[in-house]
Amino acid sequence: MNRLCAITLSLLAAAATTAQAAPQPYTGPDYSGTYACTGKDDHEGDYTGTVTMALVRGQSSGAYGAYSFKLEVPGYGAYLGQAAAHGKHVGIHFALTDQSTRDYGTAIAEFTKAKTGKWSFSKYYYEPEFKGGNFGFERCVQQ
Repeated sequence: MNRLCAITLSLLAAAATTAQAAPQPYTGPDYSGTYACTGKDDHEGDYTGTVTMALVRGQSSGAYGAYSFKLEVPGYGAYLGQAAAHGKHVGIHFALTDQSTRDYGTAIAEFTKAKTGKWSFSKYYYEPEFKGGNFGFERCVQQ
C-alpha cells in the first residue's frame, strides 16, 4: 500500500510540473509593427533605420512575449534577430547579415505608449566584437 501511495504521489507531482510548464495564452502588450529609428553609434556616429517586430504567438506565454526582429540601416544592411519581452522591457539579440563584420550584439529596450496609441522605445545596445567593442543608443517610433 505504501508503494502504491508513493507511485501515485510521484505521478501527481509530475502532472503538476507539466501543468506549470504548459504554455499560457499571451497576455502582454503587442509591440508588433514598423518603427522609424534614429541612433547614435559610438564608432559610426548618427544613423537612421527601420525596425520591424512581429509577435511569435506560439512561443509567447502569459506575460512573456517572443518576437522576430529586423533592423534595416541604409548603407549598412539588415540586422536580423529576436526579442524577448516582459512588460515594457524587451531584450534583443541582433546580427548583421554580413557576418564577416562581426557586427552583432545584445540590446535592452523600454517601450512606452503615446496618447495616439502608438508605441515607441529607447534602446541601449552592446556589440562585443564590432571594431574592438561598441555600443550605442537608439530611439524608435511606431509608424
